[in-house]
Formats: sequence, structure tokens, C-alpha cells
Amino acid sequence: MGTVNAVAVLDCEDVAWFRDGPSLAAAARGAAAALARRIGLDAHRAAEVALAVTEAATNVQRHADDGALLLRVLRDADQAAVEFLTVDSGPGMADVASALADGTSSGGTLGIGMGAVARLADAFDVHSLPGRGTVMAAQFWNRDADGRAPARMSAVSGVTRPISGELSCGDAWATRVLDASALLVMVCDGLGHGPMAERASAAAVQAFHATPAHDPEGVVMAVHRALNGTRGGAVAVACVDMAAARVTYCGIGNISGFLIGHDTRKALLSAPGIAGSQMRRLRTFEEGLPPGGALVMHSDGLTERWQPAALPGLLQHAPAVMAGQLLREAGTRRDDAGVVVVKNMW
Repeated sequence: MGTVNAVAVLDCEDVAWFRDGPSLAAAARGAAAALARRIGLDAHRAAEVALAVTEAATNVQRHADDGALLLRVLRDADQAAVEFLTVDSGPGMADVASALADGTSSGGTLGIGMGAVARLADAFDVHSLPGRGTVMAAQFWNRDADGRAPARMSAVSGVTRPISGELSCGDAWATRVLDASALLVMVCDGLGHGPMAERASAAAVQAFHATPAHDPEGVVMAVHRALNGTRGGAVAVACVDMAAARVTYCGIGNISGFLIGHDTRKALLSAPGIAGSQMRRLRTFEEGLPPGGALVMHSDGLTERWQPAALPGLLQHAPAVMAGQLLREAGTRRDDAGVVVVKNMW
């Protein structure tokens, strides 16, 4: 795909969530090894992926509360990679650097195995809130003869999770690069949950990529037409121009949008209605993107009660870790959940 300030914007395909339990490490390891081979990682790299996933899953199993591991595929124009995220609800770590340095744990804190994962990964990030929870992300690309892989830091990433008891997720997100400094991002929450909601959000993603429109309102209109005949859903589209530090935003239904700084949060408004069936006159809003800040968009599978000031250090981390931490902080098991983060990389 294209780049934003020489930073790749990677396509992302969620594969599966693995919940904490006796079979977590074995199930995640087998799935990760198979996925690595399927996308073309060499045998040695696939074995390293399996080892890293085993370490991370065992860590969650032994030391974390209510943990889960998300396995997925990342793609740029030339290659594919395996990425996994672990998300848990505690106990958290007061000193992440120490846990990474020696790979040990004391006092029951989450730490064992993290050093091994960091050494094996091509990109690694972790954010921990003592007493609340930890999110860790690791990427694995094919390496050259010298053991190197090109650095790929995406300006945008997101996480979706189905309602408890379902495999299908009605929340989806997508991104398109417009030029060297601008991108479009969409979040869709298909009405309800299960396969029919997933079908609606899949139609929204297809229309998002197919439309020639570059402005958020034009894209929302294209998605609205595409959802006719489906259950419909809530949709929001943002254009993020990194060079101009501006965000243009248009939405219909209950997708939440926020511009966040280190201790600030500004809401972005959507029109009432349901894309695909009931839509009033759309409105487009333009706001400044805070320096070093981010755009956050999420479905109502996350509550709006989170605040940046309650998540110290969050903006220092990669969008994937930010999205995972917001899901941990505000996600509900009673609905599909989806959250996307676009970080100001300029």
C-alpha cells in the first residue's frame, strides 16, 4: 500500500481470538504455525512465531486475569506477516523495562516470556497499567539472509471482537491511503450481531474500497447505498491529513469518534439513523489533529467512559496497542466491539 510520511499503512485481517483456559497455549501455537506457513513465512520463521505465541500465551495463562490472544495477518504491497496481541485485565506491571530486560517475574506480575517474545519479533510493543491490565503486540515478517526485516510502523490499526459466544463479528474497519499525507478510515457496526451483522459490515468494507469518492460524506453515501438490502448499520468515515494536522469526519448512527491528546478528548458528532435504511441529512465536521495525538473511532461495543488521562503513556505506543488497551478498558462482552486508532505520525 502507500505510505504516510514514509510510514506504512498496513492491511489487517483478524483471524481468531483465543480465550484464556487450559488449551490456550496449544491452540494458539498450532494456529499461529499454520498461519505463518500459509502466508509464506519460511520454516525457521514459522517456528519462531510458534515459539513466541507459546511464550505469550503461557504468560497470560499463568499470570494474567481474563486474558486473551488475538492472531491476525498484516500485509503491505510486497509481503505478509503474522501479528498477535495479548490483552488481559491485570495484574499489570509497574516496571515493563525490567520485565523485558531479564524475562523474569516477581510478586505474580506479568513478565515471564516477554523478553523472549521481544527478541524474536520484528516489531514489539507493550503498555501496562498496574492493577488494571496489559496489552502486548508483536509482528513477525520474513527476514533476509542477514536476519533483518524492514521496519514497518503503521499509522493506523484496529481491533474487533465478537460478542461472547459468537464467532462472527458485526463490527469492521478499513483504511485507504489517499496520498503521501492523507488517509481515509471507516468503522462500521452491522445492526445486531452474528452472521447477518457480519454480512452488513462486509458490504460496507467492500463499498468503502470500491467507491471513487475521497471525501467522508461521499464515502458514507456510497456505503449507505451498498447496505440497502442488508440489516444496515452505523457507519463513520474520517479523512486524516497528517501534513495539515486536520481531520474531516462524517457519520451516521452510534459510532463514537474522538480526537485525543495526552489529557484531552474532543468528541466528533454523527447524524442519527441507520446506514442502508434511514438516513437524514449528513453533516461533515473538520477539526485539528492534536500534535502527537490520535483519532479514535469505536462502536457502541465500547462505552464512552474512558478518558486519556486515565491511561497514562497510551499515546507513546503503537496504534495496535492503543486499540487493544481501549478495548480492554471500555469493551463490553454483551456486544460486538470494534475500535480503530489513527496516530499522528508527523
